[in-house]
Amino acid sequence: MQAVGRSIQWAVYALTRICLAAHTRHVSGGAFAVLADPTRRRILGQLLSSESSVSELVQAIAVSQPTMSKHLRVLRDAGFVSSRVAAQQRIYRIEARPFETIDEWLAPYRELWRRHLDALERHLDMQEER
Repeated sequence: MQAVGRSIQWAVYALTRICLAAHTRHVSGGAFAVLADPTRRRILGQLLSSESSVSELVQAIAVSQPTMSKHLRVLRDAGFVSSRVAAQQRIYRIEARPFETIDEWLAPYRELWRRHLDALERHLDMQEER
């Protein structure tokens, strides 16, 4: 009986862990962890202007090809980039959806700052009137 109880507890924990991982992967933990790396941010910055092959990214970012492949895999797994095959090259491009998700998550914080800045503007206007 004790083994069955442990199995059920493990199953519940595993399910909770899966749900938690799915939630954090989309916004808080996963997206921000992916973007925390400066090399990945540089890659995204490079892809902002145009699609690029792995070799073009290696040259532009000045990292080794294995390092670039590792970072591109992380970005691809997180949904920030996608790739297509052209001849014998992989061409990478930015995907908008993860950025839209982050933008949605940031919306209440932007509203908070907007309210504070509006209040500051009103305060400064009142100070000028005196």
